[in-house]
Amino acid sequence: MASSGDPPLLAGAQNAWDMLSDEQSQKHITTGSGGINNILGGGIHCKEVTEIGGVPGVGKTQLGIQLAINVQIPVEYGGLGGKAVYIDTEGSFMVERAYQIAEGCISDILEHFPHSHEKTSSGQGKLQPEHFLAGIYYFRICSYTEQIAVINYLEKFLGEHKDVRIVIIDSVTFHFRQDFDDLALRTRVLSGLSLKLMKLSKAYNLAVVLLNQVTTKFTEGSFQLTLALGDSWSHSCTNRLILYWNGNERYAYLDKSPSLPVASSPYAVTGKGVRDSVSSNGKRVRVM
Repeated sequence: MASSGDPPLLAGAQNAWDMLSDEQSQKHITTGSGGINNILGGGIHCKEVTEIGGVPGVGKTQLGIQLAINVQIPVEYGGLGGKAVYIDTEGSFMVERAYQIAEGCISDILEHFPHSHEKTSSGQGKLQPEHFLAGIYYFRICSYTEQIAVINYLEKFLGEHKDVRIVIIDSVTFHFRQDFDDLALRTRVLSGLSLKLMKLSKAYNLAVVLLNQVTTKFTEGSFQLTLALGDSWSHSCTNRLILYWNGNERYAYLDKSPSLPVASSPYAVTGKGVRDSVSSNGKRVRVM
C-alpha cells in the first residue's frame, strides 16, 4: 500500500479495469459525419492526440472548425458542453465559415430535438451562433517561436478555463517546415511539444487535434504523398486520420489507432459543414 510519503507516481497507480471503465465512459466529439465517427470509434476522443492530415482543399480546416463548434453542443443534446482553443498558424480560420457551421449544427440539434430547447430559458440562449463563436478561444501565431510560447502558455490558460474540451492546431508543422533549418533540433523541439500536448490532454480531460499538411517523398523510384515531418513525427499522436480524394469524393482513412482497425469512409463538406457523403448513406465504411 502506498504511504503518504510516496512520490505521486507511486501513489497514483491505476488498475487496468478502472482504465477500461474510464475509457468506455468517455464521451466523444462528433465530427459531423456518422461514417467518420464510426471509423474513429464514436468520434474524436478526449485524453488523446489525434492527427488529421491531407492535401490542400480536402477539408482539414473545415473539420477543425466543425470540431470547435461541435465540442460546444450542450450536454442535454448529447454533447460535451465544452469550449475550444483554436491555434491558427496559417491564417486559414474563417469566422464567417464558423458562423455557417454553427448555424448548421443548431439546425441539426433542432431537427433531432424539436421541443427540448423550449424547456429552459437557457436552452434558447445556448442555441445561437453567437454563443458558439464566443466559445472558441482563437490564437493567431506567425512563427515557430510564437507556437512554442503558446503551447507552453496553454497549461496556465487551461487551468483558468477548465471548460475547454478541445485544442486544435491548424497546422502543427507549418512554421517548422518553413523556418527551421536544423532538422535534428526541429525533431527534438516537436517531440517535446507533442509530449506536452499529450500530458495536457490527459490532465485536463480534453482532445488535442493536430492538423497536418502532406508533402511528397521519393521512395523506391516514385514520388508518394506523406504527412509533413514524416517518421520523426509519427509517434506524436494516438490516432491518425488521413483525408484524401477518391475521384470527386472525399474519404477519411484511419491510418493509426491503438485499438481500432484501419478503415476508411466517404464524407462530404457542405454548406452546413462536414457531413456524411450523400452517396454513402453511412454504409460504405471499409475495413482494410
